[in-house]
Amino acid sequence: MSEKRRGLGRGLGALIPTAPEGDQRPTGGDRPADLFFGEPRGNGAPAAPTEVAEADATTPAQAATATTVTTPSQSDSDLLPVPGARFAELPVAEIRPNPRQPRTVFDEEALAELVGSIQEIGVLQPVVVRQVADGYELIMGERRWRATQEAGLDTIPAIIRDTEDGDLLRDALLENLHRSQLNVLEEAAAYQQLLDDFGCTHEQLATRIHRSRPQISNTLRLLKLPPLVQRRVAAGVLSAGHARALLGLNDGAAIERLAQRIVAEGLSVRAVEEIVALGADDAPRRRPAPRAGIRNEALDDLASRLSDKFETRVKVSLGKSRGRLTVEFASVQDLNRILGSLAPEDPGLLKG
Repeated sequence: MSEKRRGLGRGLGALIPTAPEGDQRPTGGDRPADLFFGEPRGNGAPAAPTEVAEADATTPAQAATATTVTTPSQSDSDLLPVPGARFAELPVAEIRPNPRQPRTVFDEEALAELVGSIQEIGVLQPVVVRQVADGYELIMGERRWRATQEAGLDTIPAIIRDTEDGDLLRDALLENLHRSQLNVLEEAAAYQQLLDDFGCTHEQLATRIHRSRPQISNTLRLLKLPPLVQRRVAAGVLSAGHARALLGLNDGAAIERLAQRIVAEGLSVRAVEEIVALGADDAPRRRPAPRAGIRNEALDDLASRLSDKFETRVKVSLGKSRGRLTVEFASVQDLNRILGSLAPEDPGLLKG
């Protein structure tokens, strides 16, 4: 008895609509990937075309499991068409990014690794695009598209899908959410745009994108933070937990002051929650543990000013024979941002 083949999970099967029942092949086991790329082969040489046996020598069970093997010489016209989608190798230059892509930060180090992988083995997963008047527009796969450009390739495998304008943001958001590639502020901004586009409630949006209503509501609240604090959250200097704790304060100036304390003193989320619970950011400051070396108000004031300037935690210490200046950063991109402030003429050695 042949083992029943399993369908795809959230891969190509989630992107390619299934054919109507009347158009399905009699095998019942074909997957969308099989329809585009043909049947999987073994490690040996391609099999010769299978001859059809006599009708009286074929059992019903054998007939039910018989499949058509696509040989390399057959054209793409032999593939079963799938309504609303088709596979093609597209020129990279004819594809433009999704203007409603919720993701604005691309980790340069991870992108450089992807470039190396593509140069070594090519693009393994097609991007998803839709056709527009002047070419193609990305729906999913902007990192792969960017990396393919940097790798110097002229074409990229793509699934061309019929997608309406209203579905562009939703599809791009779901792809990034499933891969946990958005920071919390990008996620919040995407939620807000979906609410504006669909004119729906938090509950209805939660149903559409398979997220809980409290998660959507709590994430949207982060958009109420002052711009200075939002930038620190986006850069990873402040965590999402810190940001949510800061929302317990009603005054924007108080939120900014407490955010500065978090950066300068390294306050934990629990400590911030305790400060907010006391009702103000001017609650008694915790006494720092004694440190070796010389400390004075001038050095502390300098560290505070530098922390404000670079929007990250800066420490200045002075020992008996030498001093130390420490500037923290959350990612390679954040480091390049700080380098841009310190030395604008320096291109940044770690850029992808």
